[in-house]
Amino acid sequence: MQVRIEEIKVRKRLRKSLGDLSSLMDSMRKYGLLQPIVVDPEYTLIAGYRRLMAAKQLGWKTIPVVVVNRTEDIDQLEMEIEENIQRKDFTLDELSMGSDRLEKLRNPGFFYRIWLKLIQCFRKLFRRKRKRFLP
Repeated sequence: MQVRIEEIKVRKRLRKSLGDLSSLMDSMRKYGLLQPIVVDPEYTLIAGYRRLMAAKQLGWKTIPVVVVNRTEDIDQLEMEIEENIQRKDFTLDELSMGSDRLEKLRNPGFFYRIWLKLIQCFRKLFRRKRKRFLP
């Protein structure tokens, strides 16, 4: 569900420092918002303050939200805390493996490039045949 950013109310937050939002903004610019912010039925922000602030700085008019029906202050505070502590960063090994995989996808080896070209040729060949026989 999309909500106009100006309709979202922000109450007192636990997080005092937003930190540098530039990398988050770069990600949102490139991929969009991968994880919606969380609001209550009155559009009071529960979780996603940094994402909301980054969207504002990007000039977005609307933002994807998940609406939860938890209106008690204690529930909302628990959800804000949970969202920020129930996460796990990648280990160094996982980051290294991801970097290696990206490198291989960005710069495939000689035989893999040949394989990809063969696949492209077969796809073009079979697409053309299907188009010829359509009335």
